[in-house]
This record gives sequence, structure tokens and C-alpha cells, in this order.
Amino acid sequence: MAETSIKREHVEAFCPRFHHAVELIGRRWSGAILRAMLSGSTRFSEIAATVPGLSDRLLSERLKELEAEEVVLRTVHPETPVRIEYQLTDKGRALAPVIDSISVWAEDWLPDPSAVAVGG
Repeated sequence: MAETSIKREHVEAFCPRFHHAVELIGRRWSGAILRAMLSGSTRFSEIAATVPGLSDRLLSERLKELEAEEVVLRTVHPETPVRIEYQLTDKGRALAPVIDSISVWAEDWLPDPSAVAVGG
């Protein structure tokens, strides 16, 4: 067991840090945005294109929240036209194993949405 792993017998029912972390990455679309950014997407339009169904308004809102949490860094390049890039900070990149673990769990335990019959 890794040093940073928590032994089950020492897990308390409620932990404010855990709750904050789950709320942060568990917000609607946040996980998908983080996964897109871990895959290399840096421009707003790239992230939007990578995550089908995500509105520009919601992407903008989530990026601002992730920036406020210092998970994402927003860089404005003063060019014509202005170029804005988003990148994960060290704190954001540290979420890679978490996102990977959730992805593996989803593959193992959740049905393929494309295989679910539509209309019953």
C-alpha cells in the first residue's frame, strides 16, 4: 500500500477535504473537461469539441471554477486575434490517476451508453 493511501479502518464517515474534492471534480461536466485537458486539449474550442453536449456557457463556468481552485491556469496571449489557452497546473495534473481510476471503473461497471436501447 502506498504511503498516501488511506487504510479503510482509518476512514472517517465524513471528511471535509474529501467532500470538497468530490464536489469539485464531480460537478456536471468537470470530469469530462479534466479528461479532455489531460488528453492535451488547451484551447476553449478544442475542449468544447472534445466534450459533446457541453455548452459554451457551462464550459466557461467550469473553467472559471477550476481556475479559482488552481487546477487550471488561463493564459492570455496578446496577439491578433487574442489567443487564450488553458492548461492544467501541477495540482490539476495530479488528478490524472484519479481520472484514470474512474475511467477504468466506468469501463468495468457501467453499461456502454451506445449499447443501451432507446425507447425501452
